[in-house]
Amino acid sequence: MPNKESAIGVFDSGIGGLTVLQQIIECLPSENTVYLGDTARAPYGTKSVETVLRYSFENTEFLVEKGVKLVVVACNTSTAIALTRLQDTLSIPVFGVIEPGVRRAIKSTRNKKVGVIGTEATIQSGAYTRALKEADSAVEVYSRACPLFVPLVEEGWTDSPVVELTAKAYLGSLKQSGIDTLILGCTHYPLLKKTIRNFMGRGVRLVDSAEETARDVAGALKKGVLARRNGKAIHSFFVTDAPDRFIKVGRRFLGEKVESAVRIER
Repeated sequence: MPNKESAIGVFDSGIGGLTVLQQIIECLPSENTVYLGDTARAPYGTKSVETVLRYSFENTEFLVEKGVKLVVVACNTSTAIALTRLQDTLSIPVFGVIEPGVRRAIKSTRNKKVGVIGTEATIQSGAYTRALKEADSAVEVYSRACPLFVPLVEEGWTDSPVVELTAKAYLGSLKQSGIDTLILGCTHYPLLKKTIRNFMGRGVRLVDSAEETARDVAGALKKGVLARRNGKAIHSFFVTDAPDRFIKVGRRFLGEKVESAVRIER
């Protein structure tokens, strides 16, 4: 049974979930963490519902075997498709990234026109639209799948003419829609904030759910299982492919905290 000193478990399809982990570490510096990036099978956004469900349960099972006290599904696609089933199945708390992002977007919008960009699977699931409408039925939602953004981030092409051209192709219609808030509905997308902000203009607020998700996790832990250690927290990283590449890209998120990563077989 997990206790106060057990780690927080986080999984993502690849490296994007490190944006969530970064906020968790900043918010909860005393907590140990275990991160699993399913880099061999990324991206999830083009996979079928059945496949995403299977991958999500396999990732969660790995973290549970590591003795974590809660799981953060740092992948929007997995959150959209698998979160409810994971919460119904596991005996420990499971957090997703969609509801926190929606909460921030509702607070941010002034004209009630909210855009959502994400993977094909996330957008097709309608999870963001449903959650936004449940929070405020008057909100107009404009969604756009941006499937090339994830591989561009995974390749480290976060600041290049290719990204600028891709953003222009994907975001042109959203720019014309009059939205004042844009949800970055994939944890990889914050690495493209500069390009997205430059294209959309300063009048559009960008929302990424990492900070809100970290607050939710902190709130849950403060109810009884918050770590009280004085020593340095331990952050462990596991991947399903090429640790060296993960470490190189991961250091852009977390610096020297990404000292090493262990490859596991899938």
